[in-house]
Amino acid sequence: MAGTPLGTRLFTWLKGELVGQDGQGNKFYRTKGGSEVHKDSLRNERRWVIYNGEVEASRVSADWHAWLHHTTNERPPEGGYPKHAWQLEHKANKTGTAEAYRPAGSTLKTGQRPRVSSDYDAWQPE
Repeated sequence: MAGTPLGTRLFTWLKGELVGQDGQGNKFYRTKGGSEVHKDSLRNERRWVIYNGEVEASRVSADWHAWLHHTTNERPPEGGYPKHAWQLEHKANKTGTAEAYRPAGSTLKTGQRPRVSSDYDAWQPE
């Protein structure tokens, strides 16, 4: 909870109910009483995440994303859903960091870019 704002920590302590935790240690909460509190209302229960470490939305796995955004009311099973052989482990978005992907030819990549046929050649008089 180190990166969590004081207001969120206080709200979580007063009104939050721990629902589960993912493999990265992120904790998922909802308002105490869950959907029972809002059963006669058009409003949904509040759901939120307290990140373990860096606060970055892309760190929420697909397993928990659907629950967090009210796509489903079913929490993911302990350890997550079974994965297919072709599925990769969830990775956080590295855009804007030193670990971001920089393809060959990127102005942000170090080194010399290889020459391509569409490069500009300045006109030289004969």
